[in-house]
Amino acid sequence: MLKIHQIFILKFLLLFVTALLISSGISYITLKDIIIEHNKNHLKHAIELMEISLKNIDNLDEFSAQINKKTALRVTIIAKDGTVLAETDADKEEMDNHTSRFEVMLSNTQEYGDIIRYSSTVKADFLYIAKKTFYKDEQIYIRLSMSLAQIMYDFYSLWTKLFFVFLVIVVIATFISKVMSQKVVYDIGQITNYLDEVSNKNYKAVVKTKYFYEFLQISLLLKNLVKKLSKNEKNKSKHIAKLRLMNKQRNDILSALSHEFKNPVAAIMGYAQTIEEDAQMPQNIRDKFLSKISSNGDKISKMLDRLALSVKLENGDLTINKSEFELSLLCLEIASNFSSKYKDREIVVKVEKLLIFSDKTMLELVLSNLVDNALKYSNGDVVIVLKNYKLSVEDNGIGIQEKHLQKVTNKFYRVDKNSWDNSMGLGLSMVSYVLKLLSSSLEITSEFGKGSTFSFNIKSMIRG
Repeated sequence: MLKIHQIFILKFLLLFVTALLISSGISYITLKDIIIEHNKNHLKHAIELMEISLKNIDNLDEFSAQINKKTALRVTIIAKDGTVLAETDADKEEMDNHTSRFEVMLSNTQEYGDIIRYSSTVKADFLYIAKKTFYKDEQIYIRLSMSLAQIMYDFYSLWTKLFFVFLVIVVIATFISKVMSQKVVYDIGQITNYLDEVSNKNYKAVVKTKYFYEFLQISLLLKNLVKKLSKNEKNKSKHIAKLRLMNKQRNDILSALSHEFKNPVAAIMGYAQTIEEDAQMPQNIRDKFLSKISSNGDKISKMLDRLALSVKLENGDLTINKSEFELSLLCLEIASNFSSKYKDREIVVKVEKLLIFSDKTMLELVLSNLVDNALKYSNGDVVIVLKNYKLSVEDNGIGIQEKHLQKVTNKFYRVDKNSWDNSMGLGLSMVSYVLKLLSSSLEITSEFGKGSTFSFNIKSMIRG
């Protein structure tokens, strides 16, 4: 199979030689016509000179012989009736009547009559030019002719020189095409070596094409592609590392789920078995055990709800149902709900009356998770405050170390690995998802050992 540079050379030479042959054919025909036309003009000028000298000529045979000697042209002088009066290349007495000769007849209607034909007298092809004129008040015809072989000799002599010129041009073109081919091979070699390096994942390989603009463009496109491949390779490595981390976190969470489910399930089974075995159990103790069973069942239900909600949020299955409501009332309601659960804690609400237009259920989920999170990881008061369209939940608890700040909103991520407390590391992850749906985002500021503030902007939730 031919290589690209070989195909290039062959096609280049084929096109060049074809063009040369076509141009040669055209030039052959053109030059032939030009030379014949040139000789016609030469004969016409000779006839005109003969006309000038005729008035001083007494002997036409001598006159014709002199012209033939000086010009090497065949001279024929014909009378009006077709009789040959003088002839340089044959015996005029043996020549036929020339009245019917085409060039003679044509000269009766045109200034000159011309034709190329075979002469039966001298057995050769001739170019004939005839003109009607007068000699001593008698009409005659002067006819000059020259051998076509002589004309073609001049033509072939010129054509031979042109052929050698064409041959030199072909040799030069072959040399140039070979040089160009070597340059093509060099540039292709550079690109091939570069691709080989890239296939071995050497993304820092260098390609240097230097002869052809098209190969330069290809090398630039390849460099851009390799940059993308390198970037994708890095992203792939990061993604694999992230997947490994997620798998580890999920293994941790599954382990924690197993532990968290065991406690309430074991409690439910224990209380239920005790009630079943002791038919004489006092009613107040039975009611207390049933309350414990209900409480642990509710705990399991909430854990499952959190998982289901997290999956829905991640899959984008939740829709936002906006309505107008009073923000301060929602904050007070949430504070009241948590006050009944944390009776020894105080939740302070510093939110003025403000109508907002948003999804009340989703916003309640956000605030409940933030307040619950603040209560779990602090011992003092928790404050819900609105300032400059930013709603914040503040605590003075243990705070979050800087290395954890960018990760606490990741799904299944927990700062304290030993304190799952049924949340499974989903609370802040859900908050981030929901706020994104509500055209806002979670902001966290924290100082380790002093407390944390979880905030989000509600300006987009206010009409007008």
